[in-house]
Amino acid sequence: MADKPPSSPGEQRDNSSPCTRVLVTGALGNVGREVLRALSAKGIAARAASRSMERARSALGAEADIVALDLHDARTFAPALQGCDGLFLMRPPAISDVKHTLEPLVDAAVASGVRHIVFLSTADTNKPAPHHAVEEHLKQFGTSWTVLRPGFLAQNLGDMYRRDILEDGRIYVPAGKGQVAFVDARDVAAVAARAFAEPKAHAGQAHTLTGPEHYTFLEAAECLTEMLGVHVRYQAASIPGYMLHLLRRGIPMTQALAQTALHVGVRHRQAERVDPTLTRLLGRPGRTMRDYIHDHGALWRTPARVAA
Repeated sequence: MADKPPSSPGEQRDNSSPCTRVLVTGALGNVGREVLRALSAKGIAARAASRSMERARSALGAEADIVALDLHDARTFAPALQGCDGLFLMRPPAISDVKHTLEPLVDAAVASGVRHIVFLSTADTNKPAPHHAVEEHLKQFGTSWTVLRPGFLAQNLGDMYRRDILEDGRIYVPAGKGQVAFVDARDVAAVAARAFAEPKAHAGQAHTLTGPEHYTFLEAAECLTEMLGVHVRYQAASIPGYMLHLLRRGIPMTQALAQTALHVGVRHRQAERVDPTLTRLLGRPGRTMRDYIHDHGALWRTPARVAA
């Protein structure tokens, strides 16, 4: 990629009209799938990007608009972006080197004529965080952008913690008595879709998104017990114990360290704040953790699939 940005900061492109087609990265993830649905509900065409076309076809169906995109292969960027005027960008957990992956994709998007980029960042925007570098990179260009900074996703209960709940009947994290303002990925996706439908109203803004209530993990376990009719307990892990647990589960070291730090932050009250932004943007209260569990009970009644 060229060292010089393909568009200077002063060259603002027209973003007064809705985007017509959006390339969605992370399309098979918790947020990405919901973004596909939310865009469709807004009448905006969505193109799902995936490294595995076969896996994407199986998950999304033969009629879905799917394109191959490998963040480690810049040759896939232009074909994936062709015909798109919006980009939903997220960082896969396995990628920490954003300088040679996400940032070049942003460059390619600007060069291809993308008018608006929505970046799924994180509530932790400290300078060492990879998300911070992407946010700073976005600010270099004339293309408008919106940054979403969700807190803890309620979907973690059905993803990150699901195997422990199913196999051991417990939530096992080093969060102590910390509280979490769980936010539902469906609501995060709804905000993303609004940003593409009304890019001018969201341009240059960073939205902190949380749910309307906060809960301890003990309360989360009690809620699961109540709604599933099966006892789920909360076991507060030690930091070394949790790291060892993740590594035994086959989680890569870098991801295990990040996941541990995330929960230690909960212990130190970094995830308990309820922010009013999501309610303001959607014009309704966000979904609660209880809403998520109620709507997805089948997740904890089906045996977990363990990757080989």
